[in-house]
Amino acid sequence: MSREREIYKVTLVGSVGNIALMTFKFIAGTIGHSAAMIADATHSMSDFITDMMVLAFVNISAKPQDKSHDYGHGKFETLATFFVGLALVAAATGIIVSGGIKLADWINGKELEAPGKLALWAALISIVVKEGLFQYTVRKGKHLDSQAVIANAWHHRSDALSSIGAAIGIGGAILLGDRWTVLDPIASIVVGAMLVKVAVDLLKSSVNELTECSLPEETEHEIEEILTSFPDVQDPHNLCTRRIGNRIAIEAHIRMDGNLPLNTVHARATDIEHRLKERFGAETHVTLHTEPIKETI
Repeated sequence: MSREREIYKVTLVGSVGNIALMTFKFIAGTIGHSAAMIADATHSMSDFITDMMVLAFVNISAKPQDKSHDYGHGKFETLATFFVGLALVAAATGIIVSGGIKLADWINGKELEAPGKLALWAALISIVVKEGLFQYTVRKGKHLDSQAVIANAWHHRSDALSSIGAAIGIGGAILLGDRWTVLDPIASIVVGAMLVKVAVDLLKSSVNELTECSLPEETEHEIEEILTSFPDVQDPHNLCTRRIGNRIAIEAHIRMDGNLPLNTVHARATDIEHRLKERFGAETHVTLHTEPIKETI
């Protein structure tokens, strides 16, 4: 199965789960009078929206290079990750605002309705389902080397965390009585804050890639070690690296004996390119510039 079809499969599995949970949570939150559960349902709805984003952008990112995109369309997958992060920020903001309004009402003396047991069951079921979807999706995302799929997996995990917070708030309000109904909106605020942290991490990684941030220092060091592992190659310099979706680009200058025939230099550059692609993937973009070794006087 192709990488694109694998991504479609894992994303569709998640979207089916999100639709089912979203519907159940909205019903349970409405019938059970739970602000935390309705906030949790909103989060599941944002999960479904991001599933659709991933499907749309991955379809574009799978296209080969063309006249207008010499390096392919991999950045569209990064763009999908960015939009997933934005959707998560929006969902988290809505959850915090909703919980804040309920909390303000309680502080002003308004009695909050105690959540029902149906809302608690919805939260517990959601924890199990969403954690299962997270484990499945993140495993597939790492296997496929897809940042968009991994980001979507964390959206599943954040929904599981949201449901844990909701379960604590709803369960506490049910078990401790009407005086503790405030735990429900407090739980939704805490959950919202947790989601903001996840969203910021996703946005940071995608913005770094979209703004051509270099690969981590340890990765660049590994690249330099590969270059200098060839005995006739010296002084790798001007190393430039970046990510292009699920693949990377490497540009570097190397020095070789200036008296070597051009065919020999070309063959060595080809060997280096093959070694780098063996390590970082067949789609790795490699550009090498060879210079003569400077003679010392």
